[in-house]
Amino acid sequence: MTTTVVTTDNAPSLPAPLSQGIRKGPVLQVSGQLPLDPATGAIVGTTVTEQTAQALRNVTAVLKAAGANLADVVMLRVHLTDPAHPAAMNDAYAASVGEPFPARTTVYMRLPPGLLVEVDALAVLDD
Repeated sequence: MTTTVVTTDNAPSLPAPLSQGIRKGPVLQVSGQLPLDPATGAIVGTTVTEQTAQALRNVTAVLKAAGANLADVVMLRVHLTDPAHPAAMNDAYAASVGEPFPARTTVYMRLPPGLLVEVDALAVLDD
């Protein structure tokens, strides 16, 4: 199977040794997307609701660059910085993702200052 690197200007590029996405066969892994504006690199929003919506826009941009969409996602992983944020994150998540919801794991971790959420995705595409 061929491995394909997925890149787009519609999602932020980070100064780190990673790809925005990798596709191998029908499997597409989207790297963790932060709530950054792809054009400026600035953090979008100060609330977990705003930041979740932007992180998911960035995930969607990488999916689109690979010929996929949220309907192809089987797993989303959400990384939050504060255990008080799940309700607000869930509202933004439900509005952005829609039903049927993919499987999901939510974990808590430290992110750089000002960042409240990071989201990555695993999608399976039809060949």
